[in-house]
Amino acid sequence: MSLQHLTLTNFKNYQTLDVDFSSRINCITGDNGEGKTNILDAIYYLSFCKSFFTGIDSQNIKHGEQFFIVQGNYDFDGEQTEIYCGFEPGKRKRFKRNKKEYERFADHIGLIPLVMISPYDINLIIGGSDERRKFIDGIISQFDKEYLYQYQKYIKILAQRNHLLKETPQTWQIDEEILQVYDDQLAESGQFIYQKRKNFIAEIEPIFQKYFDIISQGKEKVTLVYQTAIDEKPLAQLLKENRSIDLTTRYTNFGVHKDDLELGMSGLQIKRLGSQGQQKTYLIAMKLAHFEYINQLCGRKPILLLDDIFDKLDQHRVEQIVNLVAQNNFGQIFITDTSSSRIKLILEKVGGEHRHYHLKNNILTLM
Repeated sequence: MSLQHLTLTNFKNYQTLDVDFSSRINCITGDNGEGKTNILDAIYYLSFCKSFFTGIDSQNIKHGEQFFIVQGNYDFDGEQTEIYCGFEPGKRKRFKRNKKEYERFADHIGLIPLVMISPYDINLIIGGSDERRKFIDGIISQFDKEYLYQYQKYIKILAQRNHLLKETPQTWQIDEEILQVYDDQLAESGQFIYQKRKNFIAEIEPIFQKYFDIISQGKEKVTLVYQTAIDEKPLAQLLKENRSIDLTTRYTNFGVHKDDLELGMSGLQIKRLGSQGQQKTYLIAMKLAHFEYINQLCGRKPILLLDDIFDKLDQHRVEQIVNLVAQNNFGQIFITDTSSSRIKLILEKVGGEHRHYHLKNNILTLM
């Protein structure tokens, strides 16, 4: 599977863009602010029906324009497939496969597996627990439709339960029957999500350690620990025992929406370690484990987007990453970098089919 051609209209800084890609390695170089990352985000859009960076579609419309369109032509093992995304404020976002519009975006998720590694991944380390839950949920949802359904159901019920807790005046007695209905539904979906997350962490951790060992020469031990109160008691029991707390705070205090993922290295939390290189290596290894995990489950190599990942890494780690992604177990790869000379050295080292574009003033020039 590979993206052969990309067309953008009024997307971010591009009024128009038409570009063909190699089925293996594609490099885009240029100064900061030229729009290299925006091209990768457009490719991300075609996989996930949304931007990697923002959940507000209107923010991706070129300034002064009224809509945007992103189109991609893919080769699915010899079968040509066109994916279309169009958005205009005030109207429903449209997503099509071969000119047939999806009724639900969830039906598209997983068709084009993709992994993006970006400097913004640092939020997995320094951000709140919601960033780490989003990381877990995003991976599982790519290949497990039932998980995506249960997750969406959980979020909907949670909002309804919180609304009931918040909107019932404190001088009134809350409707216990309705609250119990919400609790039963929340517990059912929550236990499902909890078990899927636990299984996922157990399966991906050894893959993560493998990639970290390769990049860092096995100098440190890394760990992923799923932190949840449901380890101690079923969610139904937690909700029942802590109902008085919820009534006081007027918010649901227990459930999978409060869980976290502890990222460890050498017995410490990675966010407590000062080295930017170590943190970046940790994140890259996590994302490469994500890649292999998806590949194993769906039997299709995800598209790999590497957005400006070589900064803050020593030459050895850069070479180890390049050697990894040049292997046959990786499919189509997109790399952005500010240094044309560094990219030329990388391409000389890996050889094989590739394209190198340089971006300046919204114009891509094939080098």
